[in-house]
Amino acid sequence: MTSRKKVGLVLGSGSSRGWAHIGAIEALEASGIPIDVIVGCSVGSYVGALFASGSLASLKEFVLRMNGKKVFSYFDVVFPRSGLLDGTRKVKELFSMHTPKELFEELSLPVAMVATDLKRGRKVVLRSGSIMKALQATMSIPGLFAPVQINGRWLVDGGLLDPVPVGVAKAMAADVVIAVDLNSGLISRREVRKQAHKAEADNGQEPEYKYELLQKLSDYYESAEASFKSRINDLFRKEEETPDIIDTVMTSINIMQERITRVNLAVEPPDILVQPRLGDLRMMDFDRVDHAIEEGYLGVMERMDDIKALLAKP
Repeated sequence: MTSRKKVGLVLGSGSSRGWAHIGAIEALEASGIPIDVIVGCSVGSYVGALFASGSLASLKEFVLRMNGKKVFSYFDVVFPRSGLLDGTRKVKELFSMHTPKELFEELSLPVAMVATDLKRGRKVVLRSGSIMKALQATMSIPGLFAPVQINGRWLVDGGLLDPVPVGVAKAMAADVVIAVDLNSGLISRREVRKQAHKAEADNGQEPEYKYELLQKLSDYYESAEASFKSRINDLFRKEEETPDIIDTVMTSINIMQERITRVNLAVEPPDILVQPRLGDLRMMDFDRVDHAIEEGYLGVMERMDDIKALLAKP
């Protein structure tokens, strides 16, 4: 009897777009596709680790209930240290609210997380020990979150070097690698239709939400987080037309990761590349959870025939 092929799932970085990974995993499970190895970067690591702990449903219920509006309340402002936000004390809460597991060794399948050595500029693969420390490292977006020290190395977001770490999955002996890239720039068909209808309705008028991120931040921090936005504005004394600092950092990183991903995937392509249509989502649009999950699901289902055909090959 021939043993089945070992499937490796690679979940790329992408900030708020990362909830698409929930839909991608659900599509694989619904179609009976096994997942034997998970490799994650940044938010992909978070979703992957919770799936491997058996807690994906809990995560989905949580993010849909939160609807993005309280995401930043889980992080502490740390002026004037090495990042605007400190996730050190809160990542454990965000993870442990869904599962009691704390070590990689407790997960139901092998999980690897990719981070970047800030001093040496090298990729670091984390596969053992504390899940929380590894998550803090792989999710430490430079400029926003403080670096994390593990084994004498200061680590930040793995997306700086390898946003979709296909090579790590291959190194873990995956026979078939399915990679989910969140930074392709493709816009959902639903959004294209919506934008077309809106353009007709606007009849050429200037968009009402010219300063979308500023308004969103203002809404987010109206209560518990109001002081954060105030301190940012006081610190940088920027004019209204100047791009918001968080938007600037996230957009810059997104541009960099998109270019790096293209090069990396050309050099080391996965067997199946899934690119959910998330181009209309800003990196900090945490209030569009259902849209991201839906596009992740549809992205995998569009490639399902190819996935099944590949797994059926002798």
